[in-house]
Amino acid sequence: MSQAAHPETHGFQTEVKQLLQLMIHSLYSNKEIFLRELVSNAADAADKLRFKALSNDALYENDGDLNVKLSVDTDKGTITISDNGIGMTRDEVIENLGTIAKSGTKDFFSQLTGDQAKDSKLIGQFGVGFYSAFIVADQVTVRTRAAGADKAQGVEWSSAGEGEFTIADIEKEDRGTEITLHVREEEKEFVNDWKLRSIVGKYSDHISIPVLMWKAPTEERDGPDGEKIPAQPGEWEAVNKATALWTRDKSEITDEEYQEFYKHVSHDFADPLAWSHNRVEGKTEYTSLLYIPSKAPFDMWNREHKHGLKLYVQRVFIMDDAEQFMPTYLRFVKGLLDSNDLPLNVSREILQDNKVSQALRQGCTKRVLQMLERMAKNDAEKYQAFWTEFGNALKEGPAEDFANREKIAGLLRFASTENDSSVQNVSLDDYIARMKEGQDKIYFVTADSYQAAKNSPHLEIFRKKGIEVLLLSERIDEWLMSHLTEYKEKQLQSIARSDVDLSALDDDESKQAQEEAEKEVEGVLERLKTALGDKVIDTKFTHRLTDSPAVIVADDNGMTTQMMKLMQAAGQPVPEVKYHFEVNPEHALVKRIAEIQDEEAFAQWANVLFDQAALSEQGSLEDPSAFVKNLNSLLMTLSK
Repeated sequence: MSQAAHPETHGFQTEVKQLLQLMIHSLYSNKEIFLRELVSNAADAADKLRFKALSNDALYENDGDLNVKLSVDTDKGTITISDNGIGMTRDEVIENLGTIAKSGTKDFFSQLTGDQAKDSKLIGQFGVGFYSAFIVADQVTVRTRAAGADKAQGVEWSSAGEGEFTIADIEKEDRGTEITLHVREEEKEFVNDWKLRSIVGKYSDHISIPVLMWKAPTEERDGPDGEKIPAQPGEWEAVNKATALWTRDKSEITDEEYQEFYKHVSHDFADPLAWSHNRVEGKTEYTSLLYIPSKAPFDMWNREHKHGLKLYVQRVFIMDDAEQFMPTYLRFVKGLLDSNDLPLNVSREILQDNKVSQALRQGCTKRVLQMLERMAKNDAEKYQAFWTEFGNALKEGPAEDFANREKIAGLLRFASTENDSSVQNVSLDDYIARMKEGQDKIYFVTADSYQAAKNSPHLEIFRKKGIEVLLLSERIDEWLMSHLTEYKEKQLQSIARSDVDLSALDDDESKQAQEEAEKEVEGVLERLKTALGDKVIDTKFTHRLTDSPAVIVADDNGMTTQMMKLMQAAGQPVPEVKYHFEVNPEHALVKRIAEIQDEEAFAQWANVLFDQAALSEQGSLEDPSAFVKNLNSLLMTLSK
């Protein structure tokens, strides 16, 4: 290898500097993961070469025996990880080893607290990859050449991980990448053959290409029975099983192996919550290994977030993040799919409209939903942990996946008036089991927050009658309920709409009292409609209230307040929304207003009453100054 030429020094991206500092100071309790990450990257490089060589066999350069090699130099205090995979060009080195090409990284780093224990858990959701080398090394050198490039197009990258890196041109005879770690004095325990062998056995046994380590030559020696044991030459020997884990029989694979393989495909630090390993034969033949993570990735809500499964065809790696096999509402699922039916030259475009890929998508979706159903049934605590992380993603399901709408609905969880807690742990099946005799609908209310939902005036009659109501306070909930209108033949009904009718649950005595209350304030509805004019669709009496004098409710087919806010937040034009104004004839304030003869004073009271109801429903007013002016005027009148 010739002397490095044309060296250049570059500064790391700001986020890389933060990541390096975080790793060095926060991952002290799990240092050995550096080897897992680097071996994993080397195996990926081999997979990528195998795929590219399908259309260009020359990339193998007469060496198709793909592997990863580990070696130590105790005198120099170094560890070297080398592969004969796809390699990198100069531009790729700068892009891959100088920046973090992940959307939302700035937002992620803004969440860091400086508490090393908490931050180390956060970083598991981010993934560290190559930069994990600096957990144990104070200097890292990378030599690489892209497959198919001239030997003079090698690249050397070097850094102490302190803010900058140097890059230079070199000659490199063989393709692939060689990473040399100059191990810190206090981490020299890793510069040991047996230590590295044990780490590979722990974390990388499942990798489908061999991880090789040098076995030193031995001299001839006497055996225990006096026979001569011949000398053995030195050789590279595999220290992992080198068999793709998903191709093995489930009965042969331990939970620990499944968990470590998850960390390999996801670059997560934490164990998964659950997994499903299936081999399907018949019309379509494939193997799937699907995982539910325990923590959401840091960028799951970023629009540019990449999701999907690793795709293999006949055990040949084809692509990462094949989103065609997993619906968007299950974008948190990690794992892989190995198909025997897809062509080796398949592209993302072909997958989009391919009948085989549609069948695979249906099969994988079914497996994940079954996995979640089992978890919900057998381990409520674990399912609650899942829901806390991924519940809002699952709520996208009823709109996206009509065929599985009922299954998804059964997996949803809500807060409810039954539990005095904001924890979402009530299923629709729980609700149905507690329904009152004569009740035929599942009732819910949406609001900006749990407290707003819990204290909504719409709940008053439901509390009085002991009818459970689901309390929905996430931004997505209104959109969810616009697509989830029925579950197990029970209609879901918003209590903030004008068509809520509980009269079937009233006894004769209650109905008579209501009629008498309406007679007592007869004529007030017409006066209110005149005073409020086109602010309202109409005015009517309601018996849904017990403590509040009035409420505004959306039209049966009109836009609700929460849907209006959802559209505004998305930057979409919102049509003018008008409400029905319903007043409680049994409330003392309504009775008092009905007695006012001065129409100007009556109009002021009508507007204050309407604005109060609007404030409770919307959380804000279109013209708060008018409300304050009317209220102050009325207060002055009362004080005289």
